[in-house]
Amino acid sequence: MILNIHTIIVVNPAFQDMCKRPYPGHPKGCPNYGQRAICPPRQRLLFNIFDCSIENFHLIYVSFDLASHVKRMKEKHPKWTDKQLKCCLYWQGTARKDLRKEIQRFKKIFHVVTEVLEAMGVNVTKLMEDNANIKLEWPPENIVYKVALAGRLK
Repeated sequence: MILNIHTIIVVNPAFQDMCKRPYPGHPKGCPNYGQRAICPPRQRLLFNIFDCSIENFHLIYVSFDLASHVKRMKEKHPKWTDKQLKCCLYWQGTARKDLRKEIQRFKKIFHVVTEVLEAMGVNVTKLMEDNANIKLEWPPENIVYKVALAGRLK
């Protein structure tokens, strides 16, 4: 799905710090923080790269039915824990592939597309709610959304 952005995009360096939040197995947050060029703090904020006029942005997203995936996995692996059934290793590749297919459909139109919105300081939850009327689940239980932003370089 692709939508023209119709609200101001909230950019705040504090969103980059979400990557440092602890999660199971990673008490210091994402191990890529500070390691990869597309990750904070090396990744620049959105307004340092993109022309931030509202009419220059397009939201590209796909949904992945996590609840159905979990149900299928439970049938295949009845002894697995809920954590194992939801493990992103088993579904995230499919969701990313679907997003990249959607991006390719519009690649000729856009100058640049980013899939690392939080790393650029974007409040993705607000972006999706304000522009697509979609309330993201944290943590996701039913539907997972993979999101990209397309626009023009500064």
